[in-house]
Amino acid sequence: MDTHAAGADEVDRIVDAWQRERPDLDVEPLTVFSRVSRLARHLDLARRSAFAREQLETWEFDVLSALRRSGDPYRLSPGALITQTLVTSGTMTNRIDRLEARRFVERHRSPDDRRGVLVQLTPEGRARVDAAMSDLLDVESRILDALDPAERPRLADLLRTVVGQFDG
Repeated sequence: MDTHAAGADEVDRIVDAWQRERPDLDVEPLTVFSRVSRLARHLDLARRSAFAREQLETWEFDVLSALRRSGDPYRLSPGALITQTLVTSGTMTNRIDRLEARRFVERHRSPDDRRGVLVQLTPEGRARVDAAMSDLLDVESRILDALDPAERPRLADLLRTVVGQFDG
């Protein structure tokens, strides 16, 4: 690979160095996953920045957006929130407590189970998550501006195929 070619990036330089030092290895996966890893770091920073503008932590956005996506009345059980956010029961209880203290959610008794609880998004929580989602989409759209709009569905399809092996 010629790192002096137009468009060469840091990953090209890393791959070239590994090919030079370990010509016995097939370093092709690095050409994809080193870029995915770098992109993930940039996305994480961009997302944190977008959420911070709305005074939200990433985990707060995750819980609030799960409730928002559930549709009116924006209410889910803690178990459903655990499934959607991939955290433990204890962690979710702590998160719900903290979101309730900020008045972004309320707990209600389940009409179907006297011992059950449902977590409901408040109007303030809804406004906050809606604003954060708008900010997030603005940031992510700018990142995708590097691609031709016609290329975006193909990239999404390719990533769906790779990620699909983990989302069983």
